[in-house]
Amino acid sequence: MELRRSLKTVLLDARKMFRMFKSLDREAVAAHFIKGSGIEVGGLHNPLRVPSGARVRYVDRMPVDELRAQYPELAKRTLTPVDIVDDGEILSTIPDASQDFVIANHFLEHCENPLGALLAHQRVLKHGGILFLCVPDKRFTFDIRRRITPYEHILRDYREGPVWSRRGHVLDWVEHVEDIRDPETRERRADQLQAEMYSIHYHVWTFEGVVEMFLRARTDVDLILDFETFLLSEGEIVTVLRRRSA
Repeated sequence: MELRRSLKTVLLDARKMFRMFKSLDREAVAAHFIKGSGIEVGGLHNPLRVPSGARVRYVDRMPVDELRAQYPELAKRTLTPVDIVDDGEILSTIPDASQDFVIANHFLEHCENPLGALLAHQRVLKHGGILFLCVPDKRFTFDIRRRITPYEHILRDYREGPVWSRRGHVLDWVEHVEDIRDPETRERRADQLQAEMYSIHYHVWTFEGVVEMFLRARTDVDLILDFETFLLSEGEIVTVLRRRSA
């Protein structure tokens, strides 16, 4: 009952915030919140344009030349220079409470363990630091034919590790995004993607699912991130959260 009330309240607040920011884009929203020095995870060809006084270091799992090999579809795009090679789901090279902000746009859906990634981002934020996230709304992307990932699935990925669900996600991607229906061909393509460690969208959400995840994670995994604002635009859900004191 309490969760339903909280979800309803957040959804009502989101509609007000949408009216407030409806004429803005994600960079305009960032101008209100991004200050000091921080990191952006997985910027690739589309890093967030931050205010002039903010200082950003860019984190990715591979150097730029390896990223180009991993994503041939971005061959003609300019990729963001990688300052720190690290797993964005873990951030093992980033000290605790060291960042004024963490930006992770169109990153969480690529995480096999989204709750673990959120806790890693929370860990490196200073008290009062900002987590700036954009997550695609499946209804406006190539994920449109896929089922929304339920929160219980995400929680199990956190508690048990993602090995149990990995193959299922890859097969789901091959069938519903790449539209490969033949079972044998689908299995071979899944083998190829896993061998290449290609970063698919493991999880898919709409706005309600994103809100539910953040609200329930406060109890289940001690997430201490408070909502600051939302921007609901066609294709993505921009969520700004602030780390509070434990």
